[in-house]
Amino acid sequence: MIKKIVGLSVLLTIGGILLLSFKTKESIDLSSYSTEGLDLYYIAPNFSEIEDDNIVISPELGKSYIGFKEAVAFKESRGDYGVVNQFGYLGKYQFGKGTLDLIGIKNVKRNKFLGNPVLQEKAFYANLSRNKWVLRRDIKWYVGRRINGIEVTESGILAAAHLSGPGAVKKYLRSGGVEGFADAFGTTIRYYMKRFGGYDTSFVVPNKKAKAI
Repeated sequence: MIKKIVGLSVLLTIGGILLLSFKTKESIDLSSYSTEGLDLYYIAPNFSEIEDDNIVISPELGKSYIGFKEAVAFKESRGDYGVVNQFGYLGKYQFGKGTLDLIGIKNVKRNKFLGNPVLQEKAFYANLSRNKWVLRRDIKWYVGRRINGIEVTESGILAAAHLSGPGAVKKYLRSGGVEGFADAFGTTIRYYMKRFGGYDTSFVVPNKKAKAI
């Protein structure tokens, strides 16, 4: 019995020596796998946003103001002055009644508004002008920064304000992108800021009392 115990002890001792002899002398360097400094923030877009990534705007318009407004119009209504969506938003730029009231279009019958492209273009500019005044400080503070992985630009801010209203854009920017917004179709401020970033909107003059009429 004693011989067996001694034999087992010898085997265990030899096994331990062999295991130690195969131990690596160098520790594995995992620094190349570090995620430090990488932008790991990601928001999965809704299906309409994925589809819209393939929209091509006429290259002749480029990043001009006209290119900007036509790009927004295409996203909103495919550029149709006469369209009304299921939520009652009107025209090429999909205006709600409250917004139209703010820019002076009151007591105008729906069909007259839908049939008046000139008035709709004036409404779009007036709304941009008013939003640019409301967001003037935020434009100054945040343009050039990155929020949720997207570079903030003036045109992106103005497009997002057209989507959600300037108040929601203020909350989004000042919370560092934490306080978000999505419309009835699931379209977000982040998406509009990405989609319409980098256009030249210097043509738009900020005006607190901007009116289309």
